[in-house]
Amino acid sequence: MYGGHGKILRVNLTKQKITEEAIPEELFNKFLTGAGLATYYLYKEVPKGADPLGPDNALILMSGPLTGTHAPSTGRFCWVFKSPLTGLWGQSNSAGFWGVDFKRTGYDGVIFQGISPKPVTLVLTEDKAELKDAQHLWGKNVFETSHHIKKEFGEKFNTDCIGIAGENKVRYASIMNDLHRAAGRCGSGAVMGSKRLKAVAVSGKKQTTLANPSEFKEVARKQFELLDQHMFKVTLESFGTNAVIDLVNVRGGFPTKNWQTGVHPNLEEINAPALSDKVLVEPYGCFACPLKCGRKSEIRKGGYKGHKGEGPEYETVGTFGGMCMIVDMEAITMAHYLCNDYGIDTISTGSTIAFAMECYEKGILTKADTDGLELNFGDANAAIELIHKIAKREGIGNLLAEGTRRMAKKLNKGAEKFAMNVKGLELPAYDSRAVQITGLAYAVANRGGDHITAYIQGPTFLDVPFLVIPDSQIKDSFVADPEEVHILVDLENIMTALDILGACKFMGFCVATEEWVQLVEHCLGRGFTYEDMFKLGERAYNLARVFNVREGLTRADDTLPPRLLEEPLPDGPAAGKVNENLDAMLDKYYELRGWDKATGKPTPAKLKELGLEECIKDIW
Repeated sequence: MYGGHGKILRVNLTKQKITEEAIPEELFNKFLTGAGLATYYLYKEVPKGADPLGPDNALILMSGPLTGTHAPSTGRFCWVFKSPLTGLWGQSNSAGFWGVDFKRTGYDGVIFQGISPKPVTLVLTEDKAELKDAQHLWGKNVFETSHHIKKEFGEKFNTDCIGIAGENKVRYASIMNDLHRAAGRCGSGAVMGSKRLKAVAVSGKKQTTLANPSEFKEVARKQFELLDQHMFKVTLESFGTNAVIDLVNVRGGFPTKNWQTGVHPNLEEINAPALSDKVLVEPYGCFACPLKCGRKSEIRKGGYKGHKGEGPEYETVGTFGGMCMIVDMEAITMAHYLCNDYGIDTISTGSTIAFAMECYEKGILTKADTDGLELNFGDANAAIELIHKIAKREGIGNLLAEGTRRMAKKLNKGAEKFAMNVKGLELPAYDSRAVQITGLAYAVANRGGDHITAYIQGPTFLDVPFLVIPDSQIKDSFVADPEEVHILVDLENIMTALDILGACKFMGFCVATEEWVQLVEHCLGRGFTYEDMFKLGERAYNLARVFNVREGLTRADDTLPPRLLEEPLPDGPAAGKVNENLDAMLDKYYELRGWDKATGKPTPAKLKELGLEECIKDIW
């Protein structure tokens, strides 16, 4: 099989049994591999109403057809599962080098089922797949686990694993690879922990077979040459993802003090130059990455002096620096290190802590509830202490480990009005009141409060057009214009396609769809068009929606937190703005998607068009 090895592993953890099976050609032709095929297996094999932390949930690992090839930034892989945070379709995507090492074992994916009677590690090479006892690793965090596995099995093994947050089933726990790379969102680590799967250690050298290797390499070479001069590369290599923070703040859309305002008063303490001056060691790139947006860093002063690692990324700065109002870059960096080591999503962690701080500010939480901690905005020590408590589910941390939706429901007293999540997934650091169409993107995303499904903030907050989508500029970010909804739909489809291929979404700024089409053609050795690329993403996107509808999702769930709909921003360029016109935007979105406007379900006609006829009986 070109673009893949044509086989997956099935690991029954309950029975401690590993089997190998071929990927049916019909499925490969329809979904390829990556997030598309993983979603199909999830839909087919996880029954309606399954407990996300129970034995009926599946944890599905999948690489893409371009993963590990010569194309730029193609080291990505994904985990797909039913989310313990949202109860819906969950996907966590990561990069680094682990996905390439996994694919070089000769498999395209692994389906983990059941629950192991004891902690185990899957050790995988080209020659053998074994479940090894991991009881001695249970209770250890990510960095120690990764180092121990290298010592136990050899330096050539790369590790994807959970820390104690996953073991303790923190609902937004991550799976961590290459020490610092995170499959961060939706609680993948909690699912892994519920299955008593501590790690997946891989080592292999088997290359992906390409149909037209010479032509593929030539297209990839030209892409690297163009990218070398691209302004986006220069910006990210110089400042990392935190480069966007000033652009977001100047629009009045940097969520500050748990989204009470969109303008940070002390941004110069936490922006990209501050990060570079205070903690940067050098830029870092994932496999085949010309952009090098990662930051190798070291804390050089203060109480956390001497700690080294990677980051922080923009979202960590946005949640801890913005939402929690911490202006100590060293403390934000330490928070990032701790989240990585414990294995918890920095977005949900920082957002949940910010929510707790506002609950404390409003008297909904008191010192009696918080183990004596004063949860004041800006208190770095309190935030750091809460990270420890969340990962250990200790004291007040046990409540925060449930995420803002469950936390608000338990606390009541109006807390749900400022619990900043959609469908249970905490929102990233872009205030949609400042860029209206971003609100629609959050409301409809299959994962919940998600900025990466469509990546709509690129052509809105950053004024950067996507080369993968011609004419992707929004005319007026303060206006919710139904005539611009097609841009969101196109971006959802093409970004989903990139998840399927195993490519980084940052490439959407730099490489046109036509060039991706050429790569896929030369990879697969068959005709592949611009329209095929969009249809590939659209099919997988609709299938994830079907999964959610089967789990009970309706149009009423495609909405935003009350704060965004009812509370105008108090200051900055977006002063007075709330998210407007959401119903009209939803109507247009459903129309363009081919979904029923009353229910939000993909119509039978749309499912037939996409070759998903088998789904009709499950939702109609």
